[in-house]
Amino acid sequence: MAADVAGLILAGGAGQRYGGPKALATLPDGRSFLTACAELLASGGAAPILATLPPGFPSPASPGLQALALPSPGLPMFESLRAGLERLLAHGRWGAVVILPVDHPLVAPATVAALAGCGVDAAIPAHRGKHGHPVCVARRVAEAIVAGRYPGPTLRDVLRAVGTSVVEVADPGVTANCNTPEALAAALAAVPPGRMQA
Repeated sequence: MAADVAGLILAGGAGQRYGGPKALATLPDGRSFLTACAELLASGGAAPILATLPPGFPSPASPGLQALALPSPGLPMFESLRAGLERLLAHGRWGAVVILPVDHPLVAPATVAALAGCGVDAAIPAHRGKHGHPVCVARRVAEAIVAGRYPGPTLRDVLRAVGTSVVEVADPGVTANCNTPEALAAALAAVPPGRMQA
């Protein structure tokens, strides 16, 4: 696995469908989604790790996790992505960045490592043929996003423009979008026992 991989957690949403910011939602073991995401990225080899957070969000307690408070609530996700990438580009000479929405806290660290080791412009995981998260992009792609050469309006548009490698993984966590309490319960039923700790 490449040793120069950064991690970006997109956690700036209000979490209206969850009943509050999903960064504060908890797994059965008591960890917040934000903490779980930071731990799985770190276990997969990512550093530095940054989270974009809503304005006024409490400082995260996870060791090694940097926080970027967004300038306003309800910022479009692509703008949140650009802000996070801009901050990360100012710190370290990493060669790729793994981008993880905070509502995907069940991803296996091995998936992070597999994506980061691809050495391509962009890579996404798939489980049983279904695409999921996180996404990994090369530094040059991150620089182009920040510079406005890939204007979006979504990350999917950027991936379409650069061409993306699909990495098949034995990880149901990549398609487990825990964006409501009901979705979390369903996702937990599909994750193998023993996977709760990163």
